[in-house]
Amino acid sequence: MDEKLITVTSPLMPSLEDLNVYLKDIWQRKWLTNNGHYHQELEKALCEYLGVPFISLFTNGTLPLITALQALRVTGEVITTPFSFVATTHSLWWNGIKPVFVDIDPETCNLDPDKIEAAITPHTTAIMPVHVYGRPCDTERIQAVADKYGLKVIYDAAHAFGVKVNGESVLNAGDMSTLSFHATKVYSTIEGGALVMKDEQTKRRIDYLKNFGFAGETTVVAPGINSKMDEVRAAYGLLNLKQVDRAIAGRQHVAEKYRSALRGVPGIRIMEDVPGVRHNYAYFPVFVDAEQYGMSRDELYFKMKEHNVLGRRYFYPLISTFSTYRGLESARPDNLPVATRIAEQVICLPMYYGLTDEDVERIINLIV
Repeated sequence: MDEKLITVTSPLMPSLEDLNVYLKDIWQRKWLTNNGHYHQELEKALCEYLGVPFISLFTNGTLPLITALQALRVTGEVITTPFSFVATTHSLWWNGIKPVFVDIDPETCNLDPDKIEAAITPHTTAIMPVHVYGRPCDTERIQAVADKYGLKVIYDAAHAFGVKVNGESVLNAGDMSTLSFHATKVYSTIEGGALVMKDEQTKRRIDYLKNFGFAGETTVVAPGINSKMDEVRAAYGLLNLKQVDRAIAGRQHVAEKYRSALRGVPGIRIMEDVPGVRHNYAYFPVFVDAEQYGMSRDELYFKMKEHNVLGRRYFYPLISTFSTYRGLESARPDNLPVATRIAEQVICLPMYYGLTDEDVERIINLIV
């Protein structure tokens, strides 16, 4: 096989020359972690770029989920989606919380607002939706249900960096939103993440919780965890922030080429842009109807793989099918018919800044 390997994603990276300038400064400061200069600068820069009031940086994208649940003192049961990366539900498990799975909307792949109310019990304390593929949830309807029953709302916004609805950051919805800055994301600090909150007092509590609970040299106010971002990754993040708009524009170009070629192909469904939404083009999922297309999703997936094109069946299998969760009543496939079907149909095509037109044509030719 002599065809060039096309991976499903590729990291956005600053130039080594620019990074070395920051590294030399870090070496001179000799302050590698614990809320250093670049950590503080990145928090300020992200608040401005994202249009959010307060943000706290973390060492990865899972710990903000775990910490948000701690900070909001969430217990009992939390309504969430089976169609996500496992970290969403694992964060509940690590807090001793029972996940209650609710089916998804077939068009958006997000938590279906119409299904939430029926899943609420006296033990329900919160809702944890996911902006799947960076496409905004119906935040107004979810908030209406939460307000009616006095529930917290924590958004897993790992995919939603920079996404806005009618000019407003989607990260401002709910009580808190979490972000992932993993190398596979639109914006990366190699590994990293963040928690978005609405007031200074909550930020202070989050900052305590991510630093063992220390509120001073000798004062520990809560059983915190160690999840601080170091200076090297914060510096890397500052540099990537300078080029993320260019990267998103490049992703949009790829998405438009995919859409132009795949729109109308029998048995292939694509997602169109939503009016009023500033998308980040984090992923490009296609959904394969085997009967209409003449080939199953898995057959297409392995055909692409044979030609050195790596798609990803994202999200497959459903979280609800994993051994930790499949015994739950809400995890039954008959409770999640849409999510079960979508998980069997989806392939995310290669999507990243730097994917060439030639690469895109090669991918398209394997599908049409």
